[in-house]
Amino acid sequence: MNRLPIVLSFIVFHLSISFAGAQTLEECQQAAERNYPMIRQYGLIAKTTDLTVSNVRKGWLPQVTASAQATLQSDVTAFPDQIQQAYQTMGIDMKGLRKDQYRVGIDVQQTVYDGGAISSQKAIAREQGNVQTAQTETHLYNVRQRVNEMYFALLLLDEQIVLNRDLQELLAQNEKKLASMLKGGTAAESDFQSVKAERLNAAQQMTSLSAQRSALARMLSVFCGIEVKQVEKPVLAVAEAQQPTGQRPELKAFDAQLRLADAQEKALDAAMMPKLGVFAQGFYGYPGYNMFEDMMSRKWSLNGMIGARLTWNIGSFYTRKQDKTKLQLQRETTENQRDVFLFNNGLEQIQQNEDIRRYRSLMADDKEIIALRSSIRKAAESKLAHGIIDVNDLVKEINAENAALVQQSVHEIQMLKAMCDLKWTAAE
Repeated sequence: MNRLPIVLSFIVFHLSISFAGAQTLEECQQAAERNYPMIRQYGLIAKTTDLTVSNVRKGWLPQVTASAQATLQSDVTAFPDQIQQAYQTMGIDMKGLRKDQYRVGIDVQQTVYDGGAISSQKAIAREQGNVQTAQTETHLYNVRQRVNEMYFALLLLDEQIVLNRDLQELLAQNEKKLASMLKGGTAAESDFQSVKAERLNAAQQMTSLSAQRSALARMLSVFCGIEVKQVEKPVLAVAEAQQPTGQRPELKAFDAQLRLADAQEKALDAAMMPKLGVFAQGFYGYPGYNMFEDMMSRKWSLNGMIGARLTWNIGSFYTRKQDKTKLQLQRETTENQRDVFLFNNGLEQIQQNEDIRRYRSLMADDKEIIALRSSIRKAAESKLAHGIIDVNDLVKEINAENAALVQQSVHEIQMLKAMCDLKWTAAE
C-alpha cells in the first residue's frame, strides 16, 4: 500500500514544529534556572557577604566610646588630721575630695596591630558566602534533571502522536477499501465495522495523548517561565558528542567547605597573637587628675590622656588543641562526603552508559523488526483483498507494526535522555 501521504504528514508535522519556534533542551534548562525562585539567593548571598566584610573591615576605624557617670562613695582620698592641722596653721584650708563625684568623657582607641584577626574574619565571611553560593548552585543544578524529565516526556508524546496519526491514516485507507469491497459484495459488514472501530479506538488514544501533552507543556512552561509550545529533539550525533558541562557544583561546595576550615584555622592562629593599639581619653568632671588642686577648689575640670596599649589574651591557648581537632574532623567529614558523592556518581555513570549501549542495541533490532512488520502488514492487506485472511488478522498486523514503530520511538527518546543525563551526571 502506498504510504506516501503518511510520510508527507510526518514531514509536514516536523516542519511545523521547526517553524513554530521549538525550544531546545538547553534553552529550557537555562530558562528554568533563571525562573526558579532560588536564583534570587545569589544576590542575597552577595549582599550579605559584602555587608559582613564591610562591618569586619570597620575594625580598623577608631573606636569611640562616650560615657557619663555619677558616683557617691563611702570614703575618698584625704590627708591625715595632723597634716590638715598643719595646713590650717599656715592658713591653708584643705577641704579634701567630695564623696559625690562626676565625669563626662570620651575614650578613643585605634588598633595598630591585631595579629591578623580582622583579616582572618574577612576571609571567613567570604568563604561562608562561597559555601552558601555553592550550595545554591547545587540546588539549581538539580533543576536541570526535572527539566530533562518533562522535556523528554514531551518529546515521547510528540512521537506517539505522530505515529497515532499514521495509524489512523492507515486504518482509514483500509476502511475505505473495505467500504468499496462491501459495496461489491466481497467483504462483510462486520469486517468494515471492525476496522472502523479500530480507527475510532486510535482516535480516542489521540485524544488522551493530546490531553497529556497539553498538560505537560503547560507544566514545562510554568517551570521554565516561558511559553513552551514545541520542543526540539536533540540530534543523535550531537547528543553522543556532548561533554560534561564542567565540575559538578557538589564538588565546588566541598572545596568551599575545606577553604572555610582553612580560614577558620588561620583565625585560631590570629587569636593567639598580641594586640597593639593607641588610645586617647578625655573627660570633664570632678575630681580630675590633679587631686591636690581638687581637694582645695572642688571645681570641675578638663582632663586628658594619650598612650599605647599592648594586650595579649592567653585564654585562646586553653582551647586551641580542641579547636584544631574539631576543624580537622570537619575536614575529614567533608572529604568523606566527597568520596561518597564520587562513588555514587561513578555508579550512576556506569548505569547510564550501560543504558545507552542497551538502547543502541535495541534500536538496531527495531529497524529490522519494523521492516518485517511492515512487510507482513502489506502482505496481510494483499491477502485480505484476495479473501485469504479475515479482517481481524489484518488489524492484528497493523497494530503489531504500529507497536514496533512506537517501541522504536521509545528506545530512541530513552537513549537521547540517557545521553543528556550522562552529560549532567559526569563529574570532572
